[in-house]
Amino acid sequence: MSEATLSPNAQKVQDALSQFGLELQVVELAASTRTSQDAAAAIGCDVGQIVKSLVFRGRESHIPILVVASGSNRVNEKTIKALVGEAIEKPDADYVRQRTGFVIGGVPPLGHTEKIRTFIDEDLLQYDEIWAAAGTPNAVFRLNPAILQTITDGTVISVQ
Repeated sequence: MSEATLSPNAQKVQDALSQFGLELQVVELAASTRTSQDAAAAIGCDVGQIVKSLVFRGRESHIPILVVASGSNRVNEKTIKALVGEAIEKPDADYVRQRTGFVIGGVPPLGHTEKIRTFIDEDLLQYDEIWAAAGTPNAVFRLNPAILQTITDGTVISVQ
């Protein structure tokens, strides 16, 4: 699919990738990639290769926190709490859209409306190829863990 035919949010992610000088290509699929399982089935890869973008909010500060985790892992919220120094909570869809510019199920690891502190699941580093959401519940792009670290400026952690 050419860039000219991308939906506006997928194009926003493509533009953000281009700003890094990366020749990564956002693709929009006919099938949903809203969940890790959906994405893995649509792409034809292992669930662990899916970059799951989870937005949390500091309970006191209300600051957004992004955790990009392997699709096969659950994030231990106590781990994130210890790293950020305050309790965290799952925000509602309006908060996610306001702070990232994207809807739940399509939040990419970059291109947000503001800089967001990001943590990267160390389990993603074992793969040569991973897939991340690209702005809509059916848009994705392929990358590698080194590029994920570059585009997010994220801290690699154990999320479990």
